Amino acid sequence: MTTTMTRPAPTAGTARPQATFSGIPFGRLLLVEWGKATGTRAARWLLALVAASTLGLMLAPVLAPSSVDQTYTSYLGYAALGLSILLPVVSILTLTSEWSQRTALITFTQEPRRLRVVAAKITVSLFLGAGAALFGGLVTAGGLAVAAASGRRLDADLDAGLLVAFLLYVLLNVLTGVALGALVHNSAAAIVASFVLPIGFGLLGRVSRWVADWLDYTTAFNWLLTGRWSDHPAQILVAVVLWVAAPLAVGLVRTVRREIN
Repeated sequence: MTTTMTRPAPTAGTARPQATFSGIPFGRLLLVEWGKATGTRAARWLLALVAASTLGLMLAPVLAPSSVDQTYTSYLGYAALGLSILLPVVSILTLTSEWSQRTALITFTQEPRRLRVVAAKITVSLFLGAGAALFGGLVTAGGLAVAAASGRRLDADLDAGLLVAFLLYVLLNVLTGVALGALVHNSAAAIVASFVLPIGFGLLGRVSRWVADWLDYTTAFNWLLTGRWSDHPAQILVAVVLWVAAPLAVGLVRTVRREIN
């Protein structure tokens, strides 16, 4: 004898239970991405080089007072230059790690909402940028203390507005690395582009004032750093759109739609 068992149909007004996906908490994503950005040997060496380049460039105004303007702003500018050389590379590696190290399948399986992962990477990059700016400020203070102890006269021309501009300068340079990493998805190509493109547009800017003013982001960001942002707000805004907002937006779309092999 065969017994047939049937599942009772849901009664009217009774909703079927639906599976929900809560995902990984954003705070945990931040911790994971922070570990990726700072926990590897390569990352630590790179961050050490960022610190070393900042300290090394600070020696220029300290050891060559006759060749460098002895002002607070000038000293801060050398710290900013030191941070802007390699810090964007850290951001690039943070954004490209999933694709270059072929961990995208694992990461996006555990957290299918890819934009949350990218948001965590961007947040970590900004935290690193803010920490680097603080380090640059301390290095600048140390350089100024050494210069003052040597008996030289320093022009105290630094104000709160220039300190904010210094922070924005560092963060914008970080975001250019973020945007390139999100767009290219390849560490080597993005790093090469981060060095070649500014040099290329800088050379073109020498023969075309329009290119220098509107397409070379280093010129626009330097206006911000030196407190001349109020004289060139349109050029700075265009630089942010062209070098940060636009490539980052395209990169986010590409990250969401890219197939994982």
